[in-house]
This record gives sequence, structure tokens and C-alpha cells, in this order.
Amino acid sequence: MFKSILLPIDGSDLSEKATATAVQFAQLNHASIVAVTVLQPLPLAPLGDGSVVIDTGQYAIDMQASARAHIDMVAGAASAAGIPFQGVITTSTSPSDEIVEAAKKFNCDIILMASHGRSGLEKLLLGSETQKVLSHTTLPVLVFR
Repeated sequence: MFKSILLPIDGSDLSEKATATAVQFAQLNHASIVAVTVLQPLPLAPLGDGSVVIDTGQYAIDMQASARAHIDMVAGAASAAGIPFQGVITTSTSPSDEIVEAAKKFNCDIILMASHGRSGLEKLLLGSETQKVLSHTTLPVLVFR
């Protein structure tokens, strides 16, 4: 039924647990896994007397290294289980849009993603990428909490 699973990852503990579930789900369905991690560009803050200037070049290098480590973790889990795997690192101000587009691009049948379960002011300020994905895809979405 499901032959290609899109697994958005962010390196959180919950994302690691979702990875273990995705591997088991892929084994049950004889499916492949496409993991995607979305880097968000460094937001530019106005400079003032008390501002700290961040080295944007080093920020990009650190974020790429972190994303590669997340992808490598999933690749290792998939390899150990004998599951076909692809890893994607992309950059966008809208992770949910990138997730939906990756699912289309890689012909995925389902999106399995973690939800941090934010609510109240935290949800208002940070938003819910999972809710945005649910709103913008026609694919089934399995939400791991």
C-alpha cells in the first residue's frame, strides 16, 4: 500500500523516535524512506548598541553539518534494517512547503512526521509545521507524538 515514506526530521528526540517508527513502518510495508531536513535561513536582526553580530558563514556551515548528522542517523537506521533510503537537505523559510514539495518530488505515498504538540502562545508564535503540512497536502499524514 505505502511504497515511499517521507520522513521530515529536525534532530529532536521526538524526531529520532519518529525515525524508529518510520523504519518499522517501512519494514511492514516493504517501503523506502526519504528523509528531509529543512534548514531555515538565519533571520536578520536590526543592529543596535547591544547587538551581537553572528558570523553567517559559520552559521551556515554549522547548520549544514548538523543537518548532515541528522540525515546520516536515519541513513544508518534504514541501512541496518535493509530499507532503501534517500536523504535531502534543503533551505527554506517555510519548512512545511518544502516537506509538501519533497513528498511530490519523490513520489511519496505518505508523510510520517513528529509533532511537538505546541499549544497556546507557543503555537501562535512558532506555528505548527505539522498543521501546515496537513493543510497543504493530499497525502495521508501519520503524526507521531
